[in-house]
Amino acid sequence: MRHLSDKAIMRLRESAELPDLSGTRYRLLAEVARGGMGIVYAAHDEQLQRRVALKVLEAPAADGDLANRLLREARVLAQLEHPGIVPVHDVGTLADGRVFYTMKFVEGQRIDGYLESVASVPDRLRIFLRICDAVAFAHTRGVLHRDLKPANIMVGPFGEVLVMDWGLAKILGARSGASDDSEAATRGPHGPGHLKATDSGATDDGRVMGTPGYMSPEQARGEVELLDPRSDIFALGAVLGFMLARKAASRAGMERALEAIRGKACAAERERRYTTVLELANDVSRYLDGLPVGAYRENILERAGRFYRRYRFFILLIATYLVVRVLLVLFFRRPG
Repeated sequence: MRHLSDKAIMRLRESAELPDLSGTRYRLLAEVARGGMGIVYAAHDEQLQRRVALKVLEAPAADGDLANRLLREARVLAQLEHPGIVPVHDVGTLADGRVFYTMKFVEGQRIDGYLESVASVPDRLRIFLRICDAVAFAHTRGVLHRDLKPANIMVGPFGEVLVMDWGLAKILGARSGASDDSEAATRGPHGPGHLKATDSGATDDGRVMGTPGYMSPEQARGEVELLDPRSDIFALGAVLGFMLARKAASRAGMERALEAIRGKACAAERERRYTTVLELANDVSRYLDGLPVGAYRENILERAGRFYRRYRFFILLIATYLVVRVLLVLFFRRPG
């Protein structure tokens, strides 16, 4: 009896993972990425003649809960029509029984790699504000992301900032057209009862889902009923800290103001955090505009330094004018 080599077994495994796209409008191109819930492939849409990203479960015999989550992720994304969130094009079931959905193919870099070319703190903060904009929009639609981290943020070739991977999203309720988990659970792509989608903040066996270092304390404890926009705000504060690491401003007053903003967003107690993403973004915007921020109380020297930085051009212009006037007066008063 011949034994298969490890290389042959690997090829068979990879072949088994490949999605069966027969009967669909898509042609497989290449694997792009993989994670805990599935694999993302580049595919060609034969009808519209464009490249798309196709996300599918890892194997035909995948766990039913994973299929529910993938379907639910597609439905959440379909409700979030925003420039900072990747649009969904199609959803369905392949011939091999796997659930899939297609979305815009995003070219670009993850933000952790992109930031290597962004040295300026203000430029990094402007990118952060665009992340906040996408998350704030999702919150107005009643959707929490629950897995915000640098690996889930991409920057496209034209500078567009995209918040990715909504697989752990929680729907807070049927606000502004968003369906809650129980309502979305009753319908699949082929009619009632095809799949049952469920919330996925913590699994039935109590395992907490998320990313250590970016999860809020209440999420890390598995307290799903306590999650609200402040849980995503905690993660945004952690993302802000990552974006500013080793690039903090050189002036101590500026460092303290930014650290106060990050600290308020990442407060262990929910009640001490910003209540909305907009409130967090407003503090960052005020910092960029040279205005006092709500999270930090300045002393008089810091206030004077901020005033100088904001109006430095005019202060230097006036100072130059006064120096020239003094020099002219002294010159013309010299004895002949």
